[in-house]
Amino acid sequence: MWLGPEEVLLANALWVTERANPFFLLQRRRGHGKGGGLTGLLVGTLDVVLDSSARVAPYRILHQTQDSQVYWAVACGSSRKEITKHWEWLENNLLQTLSIFDNEEDITTFVKGKIHGIIAEENKNQQPQGEEDPGKFKEAELKMRKQFGMPEVEKLVNYYSCSYWKGRVPRQGWLYLTVNHLCFYSFLLGKEVTLVVQWVDVTQLEKNATLLFPECIKVSTRDSELYFSMFLNINETFKLMEQLANIAMRQLLDNEGFLEDKSLPKPSKPLKNISALKRDLDARAKNDWYRATFRLPKDERLDGHTDCTLWTPFNKMHIPGQMFVSNNYICFASKAEEACHLIIPLREVAIVEKADSSSVLPRPLSISTKSKMTFLFANLKDRDFLVQRISDFLQKTPSKKSDGNGREWKGSFSDTGYEEFPELSSSSPPAVSPTSTLNNQLVSFCTGEVPTASQGLLKLFRRNSEELLGPKGAKEKMKEESWNIHFFEYGRGMCMYRTAKTRELVLKGIPENLRGELWLLFSGAWNEMVTLPGYYAELVEKSMGKYSLATEEIERDLHRSMPEHPAFQNELGIAALRRVLTAYAFRNPTIGYCQAMNIVTSVLLLYCNEEEAFWLLVALCERMLPDYYNTRVVGALVDQGIFEELTRDFLPQLSEKMQELGVISTISLSWFLTLFLSVMPFESAVVIVDCFFYEGIKLILQVSLAILDANMEKLLNCCDEGEAMTVLGRYLDNVVNRQSISPPIPHLHALLTSGDEPPLEIDIFELIKTSYEKFSNLRADDIEQMRFKQRLKVIQSLEDTAKRSVVRAISGDIGFSMEELEELYMVFKAKHLTSCYWGSSRTAAAHRDQSLPYLEQYRVDLEQFRELFASLTPWSCGLHTPVLAGRMFRLLDENRDSLINFKEFVTGMSGMYHGDLTEKFKLLYKLHLPPALSSEEAESALEATNYFTEDITTEAAAQEEGGGRNEDSKEKEEKGTSPQDYRYYLRMWAKEKNSKKETIKDLPKMSQEQFIELCKTLYNMFSEDPVEQELYHAIATVASLLLRIGEVGKKFSNRPMKKDEDCKANNTQEAACEEESPISEHSQNSAVEQRPQVEPEERASGDIQAEKTQQENQTLGDGDGGEGPGSPLQLLSDDETKDDMSMSSYSMVSTGSLQCEDIADDTVLVGCEASSSAARYGSTIDTDWSISFEQVLASMLTETALVNYFEKKVDIGLKIKEQKKVERQFSSSSDYELSSSVSG
Repeated sequence: MWLGPEEVLLANALWVTERANPFFLLQRRRGHGKGGGLTGLLVGTLDVVLDSSARVAPYRILHQTQDSQVYWAVACGSSRKEITKHWEWLENNLLQTLSIFDNEEDITTFVKGKIHGIIAEENKNQQPQGEEDPGKFKEAELKMRKQFGMPEVEKLVNYYSCSYWKGRVPRQGWLYLTVNHLCFYSFLLGKEVTLVVQWVDVTQLEKNATLLFPECIKVSTRDSELYFSMFLNINETFKLMEQLANIAMRQLLDNEGFLEDKSLPKPSKPLKNISALKRDLDARAKNDWYRATFRLPKDERLDGHTDCTLWTPFNKMHIPGQMFVSNNYICFASKAEEACHLIIPLREVAIVEKADSSSVLPRPLSISTKSKMTFLFANLKDRDFLVQRISDFLQKTPSKKSDGNGREWKGSFSDTGYEEFPELSSSSPPAVSPTSTLNNQLVSFCTGEVPTASQGLLKLFRRNSEELLGPKGAKEKMKEESWNIHFFEYGRGMCMYRTAKTRELVLKGIPENLRGELWLLFSGAWNEMVTLPGYYAELVEKSMGKYSLATEEIERDLHRSMPEHPAFQNELGIAALRRVLTAYAFRNPTIGYCQAMNIVTSVLLLYCNEEEAFWLLVALCERMLPDYYNTRVVGALVDQGIFEELTRDFLPQLSEKMQELGVISTISLSWFLTLFLSVMPFESAVVIVDCFFYEGIKLILQVSLAILDANMEKLLNCCDEGEAMTVLGRYLDNVVNRQSISPPIPHLHALLTSGDEPPLEIDIFELIKTSYEKFSNLRADDIEQMRFKQRLKVIQSLEDTAKRSVVRAISGDIGFSMEELEELYMVFKAKHLTSCYWGSSRTAAAHRDQSLPYLEQYRVDLEQFRELFASLTPWSCGLHTPVLAGRMFRLLDENRDSLINFKEFVTGMSGMYHGDLTEKFKLLYKLHLPPALSSEEAESALEATNYFTEDITTEAAAQEEGGGRNEDSKEKEEKGTSPQDYRYYLRMWAKEKNSKKETIKDLPKMSQEQFIELCKTLYNMFSEDPVEQELYHAIATVASLLLRIGEVGKKFSNRPMKKDEDCKANNTQEAACEEESPISEHSQNSAVEQRPQVEPEERASGDIQAEKTQQENQTLGDGDGGEGPGSPLQLLSDDETKDDMSMSSYSMVSTGSLQCEDIADDTVLVGCEASSSAARYGSTIDTDWSISFEQVLASMLTETALVNYFEKKVDIGLKIKEQKKVERQFSSSSDYELSSSVSG
């Protein structure tokens, strides 16, 4: 490629000049090409360590002038061909022109200008692709692809110089981080190390320092631990590795691959050596932090941030911090963590203006909201630009209220960017949460005329108001007054200043009247609710009356949701709960419904109306408790892991005991999934929910630690899990809220654990206060970091569980050992995942559904199966292998969905490896009958060959097949209507269990066409076998015997005559064959000799006919003389013989290798009947001819060579190892000497 001219001082250091003229030199890197001795090794080492481009481009062209000592590199190339092309262009286009110049400086200027022009022209042509990666980076990507054999679609994110520790020896080299792999390459004095690890295989990433290793990164997989150190910026590298591993975990968790963000703004100036992907990932990390910190919707994207100060009227101070601007919000976070947080939605903004600068208040900016609040920012570095950006966003922010016709969300109900909703609400009143008018919208389509809950159910079901008049009522009034004073000083609604004072008030308990409003504010659910008015009503309308697995589970759990509360002892509360849960299941089908959601939602409905409860549920499931409520409760397991880690750090004495008792896993799930609502009295648990909406998961972890700490002595004395659970259960039952104005609701758990002595009561506010005093140094950022670490561990252990479950489920019927099955499962899964990120189509990926049984989650399509079959089958058939793989795929794909699961895959493999002789022959026989031998094979675009048309032997077989297909299609329809319907799988399994074992007698007969295909497969299978001559002889003998058996059998069959169409088809076939039949022996032999060079598609059909005829003839010659003209002709038409990719196996059977007696002039396959039959059939396939499996089996068993071949044991372990290397599934550190001799 052409290079922007770069100055080179020492032209001959490490380079050898190969061609020269007065103005240019063509050079080759020392050590490249023909051996390089010691110099070559040294140069190779230097190139790797210094990341020299010479590793990828070992040729270059320099420009020079006679009197100058300075050279300019103008081109480089990875091959001699590429560099020669550039050299010739220079000689033809520039040499003559340059000889005219008198001045050497002019020559150099002209050459540089010309080269720059060529590069500009090339870049102009490439620009539409939108490539913006810097040149140095593209070079590194090229090296990575070449070094590790990665395809074009594998994108490099970044690369770093570092050392890999092999034993105690550091190997200096380069670490390449791509979207799906971690790769390392080192070459030191002939020692080469190549590592490739898939991110999906990483089980742990740690950054640590030990005595043996300096500050290093440890990457663990199931098989190995890799250490990398000596990074220039270890923190940046580690952060990027975490991000990439996280993306891979997401892929395993919800099949969500990495999609590049095309709408990322272009950098104002080119960034040196930073790829677009790296910028994309950095932007993602910032967006995630921004959304989590300010509880913003999932599609909010940070545009930029800047240092500033904010005037806080409540304490008359300018607080230093940072302003963040995104497409719908302006946010502020103070540098001191607790000082102040502020969120200003742009929908609330009325005026943005630049105030006058002064020495006290430099570069101020005033923002006023529609609710008459004004915020004053100062010390803004680039105020004009900032005002411009904010005004741009304000113009895009709609001010007109939505017309409520719902046309904005006709599409899917996933989170969509606000740009797609042109008509959103302009403002939300900053006062109390509005009671929705949903009542009117929904009543018309609610089942059974049940009124909609348009306010919190608690207001409708307060049983008595005595408490409101007593001391508790007075306390509640004081709380409300405190909050009203706070609203007056700090503002109310979304734009409230959030400070340490706000937290204090939350920890003292939120008054019941304000609970719904404040939950919506602190969780961020308010933002989504006001920007998508009518969304919930629309969802309810669409989801009502729809049946799914989720709705079935919801119905089952409705009456178990707080049955002790009066609000849920009647149809009003139950109907509201049903609507909210069903609407959410409809919005987010990947979660659908999970147990525990009903308990949390019922509490939300007590304090909020339906729409508010729905948006709070969205905030909980999708942002505050990510992955908690999916089918495998991954999020809760991740936070359970964090809880165990925190127990080790804060309560080391107890940690060991808890592990021994196995209690943490039992308790934490029920505590975290229901936010303590299922294990504590309701009035107390709701205070924890108050704090949770303000603080997030940190609060739940703190309280959990405080509970263990309070019970430490009792727990240390426990003998088993049951006793420990009783201790904790009794403690939690007696956590009381003495300030609650609601009458106490009997807690079911309490009834089970009451003992003899009256238990000690624990005040909930004291418990929360203790948790802050002892464990308040937990930080949200640290928890996120720990979440990442635990997510790796949890998802990998879930994958291992899935693997064990699948292997256990199928091990009984399969001949492979458990270890082999596990290895096969890993290879099968790797193939599925590779197709997800490298495959041109994402069909298999699209079919993966986490809610399906483990066995159905990973499936492969035909193309992937072909690759697996080719590398793992013991029946290798050379170029014929893809054809056989296609047949095996159709045979195994019983439900005809063009995908096969692991069980089907292993069943096929086991038949080839572990079946007895009869089983193996039976499998081979079935591969040459429908459905394996398909009539549509010829039309398949994936296969480059045409096949014989299908001929089902008997009418009965045809009907049976048709019936089977109808049944399959019915099942497929049924499966399509409800993909998550487990009953479909139960029926499938029941059918599997009840199906009687197939006997030899059940197999249909084989027609002549199918028999020819079987012979063709066997001929291909024996190629390159040590005893192939014997095998060819054996199969020829068997074929001739079976042909005769078929002919004899024909006499006893009274098949009806074929219909007219068949006769016509035979006539056309006959005509086509007669044109091609005269082929001389000489042409046969020459075709045989040329076969290895000829592509399968291009081969003349006659070659195969010739060879087949020759072999069949030879065998019959050895038989009982039924040869030559006295046999039915059996030629195949051109379409039918454009072969099944036969290998050079035919060439092995030359005319002399078997005692061939005669080959007819016409190229024929010889049977053994009288000449009359030849006259009768001409050169067509004999449609009346057929043989049974018993006949094939008996004939095969007579040949020892065939029996020995199929009884031969093949080790699948070696094939799996080879396949893993191909898939780059595990880190293969090859460490070998280079072949070039090293001379001293």
